[in-house]
Amino acid sequence: MNRVPMTVYGEKMLREELADLKSVQRPAVIAAIAEAREHGDLKENAEYHAAREQQGFIEGRIRELEYKLSQSQVIDITEIPHSGKVIFGSTVDLLNIDTDEEVRYQIVGDDEADIKKGKISVNSPIARALVGKEEGDIAAVQTPSGLIEYEVSAVEHI
Repeated sequence: MNRVPMTVYGEKMLREELADLKSVQRPAVIAAIAEAREHGDLKENAEYHAAREQQGFIEGRIRELEYKLSQSQVIDITEIPHSGKVIFGSTVDLLNIDTDEEVRYQIVGDDEADIKKGKISVNSPIARALVGKEEGDIAAVQTPSGLIEYEVSAVEHI
């Protein structure tokens, strides 16, 4: 059984999405199906087929979220003693050795990853290169444009 790592915030967001799907979107699509049925012949009723397709997407997403939440391992990084090592949930300041460009990433679960918000998946190449490193270490990341080396400037548990 594979555990799905996620932060406290990530679990909260998935639970909110699941609640919305069950209490808002599912009843709305059921009502749309009922209304489309009243229009008569279902074979040529585009509204009915669109609503049924939407229902399939909603039910599939509900199953997916319920599975992920049942398999989740919620990690509250603020409760883990700070060791200076990069671990799941930690926020890392990096310095690109070649360009002196600084970046800041938080290592999160797959469902939480959003590069625009500075959140990278624990399964991404950069996160894999960083996990286990300490402040001052150099992490080499293989990218499509070549090898990039980052110095770990700071590791925070926020």
